Amino acid sequence: MLTAPADLTVYVATQPVDFRKGADGLALLAKETLGHDPMKGVAVVFRAKRADRVKIVVWDGSGLVMYWKRLDSGGFKWPPIVAGVMRMNAAQLSALLAGMDWTRMHAPRSSQPKALA
Repeated sequence: MLTAPADLTVYVATQPVDFRKGADGLALLAKETLGHDPMKGVAVVFRAKRADRVKIVVWDGSGLVMYWKRLDSGGFKWPPIVAGVMRMNAAQLSALLAGMDWTRMHAPRSSQPKALA
């Protein structure tokens, strides 16, 4: 099980990629095509043509890590296939990897604290 730190910046490539690519190929694709370098501490999520597989590449401080998961049944909830990337937070990433509908997760709205009397 992958547990992402709460402050991890996560980008999702919205178009499917060739899943024969390894960690280095996906990192290069993220840097050159999407403009987000996993070697700089961001996680980049890639989807396959079939919605049941995901790959994530991220630099963990000592090396490039690739996380790969395939669901046994059903598929991951993906954003619409368009050019570019979208951003998600660590909680949404955890929900995605659990096979849940991460689009229903939103950060609570915080209000300004009231002045102390």
